[in-house]
Amino acid sequence: MISVIMLTYNREGLVGRAIESILAQTWREFEFILVDNGSTDRSGAIADEYAAKDSRIRVIHRERGNIGAGRNTGLDAARGEYITFIDDDDWAEPDFLEFLYSLAVENGADVAICGAADKTFDEKRVMTAEEALIELMWRKRYTSGFPMKLFRTDLIGALRFSEADKFDDIGFIYKLLADAKIVAYHGLPKYHILRHEGNNSAWTTNHTMLTPETLDEYLCAYRTRTEWLSKKFPDSAPTWQYFEWSFMISMVEKIDRLEIPGCERQLSVMKYELCKHHEEFLKAPEVLEFEKVWMKLYCL
Repeated sequence: MISVIMLTYNREGLVGRAIESILAQTWREFEFILVDNGSTDRSGAIADEYAAKDSRIRVIHRERGNIGAGRNTGLDAARGEYITFIDDDDWAEPDFLEFLYSLAVENGADVAICGAADKTFDEKRVMTAEEALIELMWRKRYTSGFPMKLFRTDLIGALRFSEADKFDDIGFIYKLLADAKIVAYHGLPKYHILRHEGNNSAWTTNHTMLTPETLDEYLCAYRTRTEWLSKKFPDSAPTWQYFEWSFMISMVEKIDRLEIPGCERQLSVMKYELCKHHEEFLKAPEVLEFEKVWMKLYCL
């Protein structure tokens, strides 16, 4: 019924906890696809040891690739009606799968989303694709990360993660939500994220780790996202554009305040774009008061 996909790479000290949290689920009808992404430690061997004890586990060993390539391997192997992801350094509550499945079925949803320990909102929302996308971009209740979400497999279809980018989720999640008829959210915490400097997205909580390469990838991904969504939902085009500018002004503020080195070119480009469109940005109904202050302080 549910395919759980987990990519692992050199997490021998953590991967066992992640695996056991899935094996302890109250919902028993699942297959657990563990993709060993070219680990050089015992992560792959640990996965094999668990597979020898539980027939629901399938281990796929592959050569080292980016996160997207590893997740695509899992997607290609998945046979469930629904798909969810878990990261190898996180863990799930025992009713994680049951909670998401019930949320999807009870609301006829193509996507079901729960909360995490650091993003807990005891509220339910049943949303259209546009509403779910706007909520995604506010990044308060949920983010672009793939854990904490359950997808109907036919919604994913032939779509696959980028195998060239480091941050593959930001270029993929909005395409899935855009094709969903119904997205159901209940923010109770059913998933735990371990924050550490080895996270692929560690820079989002420790901005001193921001590099020009990371910023380039995000800026390119957000430009592509704005263009794609503006074609898909043209009535909301100003909203999609606002969120791109919102990201830019937040990066301008962080680079200046934290004196992040190496991002001078990106800083110049972002300031130019913000200055060029400052009237539209400042008049956007979504614009926040502190964004107005930052615009005057850093760009005007």
